[in-house]
Amino acid sequence: MKKFLLSSALLFVTVSVFSQETIKSQDKYTSHNKGKFFVSWGGNRDSYSKSDITFKGTDYNFTIYDVTAHDKPKGWHVDYINPGRMTIPQTNFRMGYFVNDHYSVAIGVDHMKYVMNQDIIVRYTGNYPNRYSYAEGFGDHLVRLTESFLTFEHTDGLNYVNTEVSRHDDISKIFNIKDTDKIQVNLTEGIGAGFLFPKTNAKVFNKERHDDFHVAGYGASVKAGLNVTFFKHFYIQTEVKGGYINMPDIQTTFSDTDSASQEFFFFQKIIAVGGIFRI
Repeated sequence: MKKFLLSSALLFVTVSVFSQETIKSQDKYTSHNKGKFFVSWGGNRDSYSKSDITFKGTDYNFTIYDVTAHDKPKGWHVDYINPGRMTIPQTNFRMGYFVNDHYSVAIGVDHMKYVMNQDIIVRYTGNYPNRYSYAEGFGDHLVRLTESFLTFEHTDGLNYVNTEVSRHDDISKIFNIKDTDKIQVNLTEGIGAGFLFPKTNAKVFNKERHDDFHVAGYGASVKAGLNVTFFKHFYIQTEVKGGYINMPDIQTTFSDTDSASQEFFFFQKIIAVGGIFRI
């Protein structure tokens, strides 16, 4: 009887210890993502493929070819956290929800900036007013992009409003991290799609400079990133994102008869900070 009681006691202790360790493992906040919300804010650097841009109006219709562009970085600046100036730098905002432990759905805005390079010679087709005054002796199908001829940029900005579906995988074991509630490393990949809502700054010929928000087109993107979460709720995330943008209806002047269209590929490098929590 004593042996039976001793064996039973040992079995009870063993089961209790095992159960407690299992519960501890299950109790880790980072063990499951389903039902969590997250929000992040960060900055980006952008690069763009060459683009053919078509400009149309009452008395002109022309296309300039292989146009190059650059972004307009702010660098490390207090404006990223200044509530009154947060929209001035190139920024990324995202808010999402985990539908299960591995997949999330998010909405966000990629606030990029696109500036057409000036003082370069490009090929063109079509016609525009005072055509020969801009040709500068380069021939009928070459033109220099000067301020008196054309300036074109999406600097307030190239706003890609999108929805993303992403997968998240805990890879902490690779770094020999055992307590993921203190620090956790996640790999994330995703796809997205949305619309372009740029505030285009343009000056076409001698027309008044135009600067206004307008739904101009659509885009699609893919991304991959690394997420490091600290103390369950706070994280830093770095991402690379590539995509395609098509804007067939860009508003260039205050006249409804004037417009531009272009399509190009973009590449972003992003770093953001965020929080993850349950409500």
